[in-house]
Formats: sequence, C-alpha cells, structure tokens
Amino acid sequence: MNKDIFKTYDIRGVYPDQINEQVAYLVGKAFSAYIKEGVVVVGRDGRESSLPLFKRVCKAITESGLDVLDIGVTNTPLLNFTLVSKNYNGAVMITASHNPAEFNGLKLIKRRALQMYGDEIQKIKQIIDKEQFISGEGKKMFYNPIEDYKKHVLNVCGEIYDLKIVIDCGNGVGSVTARPVLSQLDIKTVFMYEDINGFFPNHDPNPHYAENILPLQKKVVEEGADLGVFFDGDADRSIIIDEKGDIVSPDMLLSLLAEEELLNNFGEKIYYDLRFSRAVKEKIESMGGKPEMMRVGNPFYKEKIITEGGVLGGELSGHIMFKINYGIDDGLFAALRTMSAITKKKKPLSKLISPLKKYFQSEEISMEVKNKKQALEKVKAVFKDGEELFIDGVYISYSDWWFSLRQSNTEDLVRLRLEADSKELLENKKEEIISLLRT
Repeated sequence: MNKDIFKTYDIRGVYPDQINEQVAYLVGKAFSAYIKEGVVVVGRDGRESSLPLFKRVCKAITESGLDVLDIGVTNTPLLNFTLVSKNYNGAVMITASHNPAEFNGLKLIKRRALQMYGDEIQKIKQIIDKEQFISGEGKKMFYNPIEDYKKHVLNVCGEIYDLKIVIDCGNGVGSVTARPVLSQLDIKTVFMYEDINGFFPNHDPNPHYAENILPLQKKVVEEGADLGVFFDGDADRSIIIDEKGDIVSPDMLLSLLAEEELLNNFGEKIYYDLRFSRAVKEKIESMGGKPEMMRVGNPFYKEKIITEGGVLGGELSGHIMFKINYGIDDGLFAALRTMSAITKKKKPLSKLISPLKKYFQSEEISMEVKNKKQALEKVKAVFKDGEELFIDGVYISYSDWWFSLRQSNTEDLVRLRLEADSKELLENKKEEIISLLRT
C-alpha cells in the first residue's frame, strides 16, 4: 500500500493507482477496529469511483461486526450532522473534496464529528500493517437525513428574506443540501452547475484557483444578486462573493460573523487562523469576545469548539464552524449566517465588509525552496528583533506589520503571507523576504 496516501487530515490519492477498492476495504477494517463498536455513518460524493469504494468500505465495516448507516450520495456537513444528531460512534466520507476528478479519498470521523488527523491517521495505517482487525456480523441500515438537517439549520440560521443569491455548486455535492434548504426561504436563488457530476465538466470545485470562481463572480453582477456562494467539492466550505462580484476574504467574513455570534455570547472564545488580518482580533475584542489565534488546519478549530467551547472558528481556506451548528464546518451554514447578517443590517455585503478592511494584505505566496527548514531559520534570524509566536512555522510581528512563513506538508514549498499598515510597507517587506528565500 502506498504510504503517501495517508495525509495529515485524510487518506487521499489518484484512483485506482493509489486509492482503490482494496485500500478502501483495508481502511474500513482498520477504522472499525479503531472505533470498536456501534454504528458508522457512511456517505459518498458524486465521483464515478466513489460508489465502488463506498461498497467496499461498507463491507469492511459490517464484516468487523459494526453496523453501517448508509446515507448515499451526500456532502461532508450532512454526514457530520447525521453523526452528531444521532450520536453514533463514527463516520466515513468517500470524497476527495476539492481535488480533480481522478482523485478520491476517505475522511475518517469520530464521535461528535471530530475529524481524525495526524497521528490518528497514522494509527489507521499501523492497524493495517499489523492486520489488527476485528470480525463480526454487522448490519446495513438506510437513512435520508435531509429533513432533519433542514429543520435544524432553518431553526438556528437567523431571519433571511428579500435577497437574491447565486449558488455555484461546481457539479459537486453542495446541491444535496442547498436546494432543499434555500427553497424554504423567502429569497430568489439562481443555481449554477447544480447537477452532480464527478467529472466536474465546468470547473474543478477548488476555490484556491481564482479562475474557478470567475464564472460565479460574473453571474452575481449579471443577475444583480446580493451575494454569491461557491462550494468546494464536498461542501464543507464556501467562498462568499459580494454584490459587486468581489471575493470576500474569509478573515473579513469571520469578523462580520463574529459580531453576530457575540451579541448573545459575551466573553466567549473565537478561534482564528494565524494568517488572518489583525483586524479580526481587534473586532473580536471590541465585541467582548476572546480571540484565540490557531495554527493552520481546519480539524483543530472544530476540535476546540467541540471539546473546549467557543462560538465560532475559521480558517483562511474558507472553513468556518459554529457552536450553534455542532462545530461542523458547513459551507451552506456559513452562507446562511452571512445572509442573515445582510437581512438584519439591511446593508449590501460590501458595505458591511468595507469597515473591516483596515490593513493591507498580501495573498498567500507559495515559493519553491530546496531546504524548507533552513529557509525558515534564515528568515527568522533576519527578523529576530520582532515578536515571534510559536504556533505554526515562523510568525513574527511588529507594531506596523507582520508575516507568517510556513512549510508545506507535502511539497518543497514555503508559504508566505504578510500584512502592513501601508501598501508601501507591505511591498517593501514582501520583496525583502522573497529575496531572502531566493538566495
């Protein structure tokens, strides 16, 4: 078995060379041995390879003596909702999320929607290597969770009306929940690429690349819509577009949402990505909240909310999770809370976001380097007079600017992001650091 498929947050690779039916069966057996007993919720996305992988995972689980709850073609938030609301022992989602059609994978989730990551994923590999499996006779059950999900989210998402929105499902599984929920609201909805098609004929469901979002941006302007919503492949995150067709950065969106979440939760924690603007921390504090900066990786935010409390968490990639939604990162729910804020404040989204843009930011810049660790140490030495935070890679701040420099887990890349009080300072410091990395 290819050890490279065991990633930090899931098991993922190209089908069938890296991920195939045999791998799915072994992972299903190992996950069952890890969970030990009870019911495992299993769902799949719309890729052509997902059904055969799904069948083998279900067979592995029932042959281990655990029961399978089959929820069919679904998205990751709906799978997590089913797991939490039914209080079952674990879940497996067959998906490669935002990756192209030739990929597939398995997300392994424990009780309370805690996603397995890091050493836990490696533990699954160890169980496979040592063949530490269990046996039994489990049964397979079937359940459609959409009505229960719809009732829950509409009950807690807030008042929403008189809006026009555009939804880009990207031929992924976001439509599984988006259409049933949004049809219940007093709004006009325009869907793009709604049909589930695992070949993603229109664009990859990956918001990291601007060209994938461009059709939605154009459509929002053409339709005169109040906002647009771009789902990634398994719909556990969304990117929001304002009425002008501009992308709303997830850190600015979190600042807006923090205001709403803290109104009735004074003094609660909000977890945010170290790459977020310092305006986020300032906004949370101004509303009486307790900001807590976090390392990069969406499972960490969920785990914090679920196990330690707090009302909100968010990562720069677009994962946003709410206490009122069980700590699940759900692209639709984040969009609903954004719509509720617009409805309540009766202002265009761009005007709600504009006051939050206090500083000048770079994009996250990826650079290829031969020795990642050495590159980080070199940059850290040059800026040793700044205040360093030991969270994730190198994070150094000054009174008027800061930067984050991290190693990629999978490639010979380092990732740089900066923010400064002025455009000139931002550009100067960006060039200085890039020059250091090139030498």
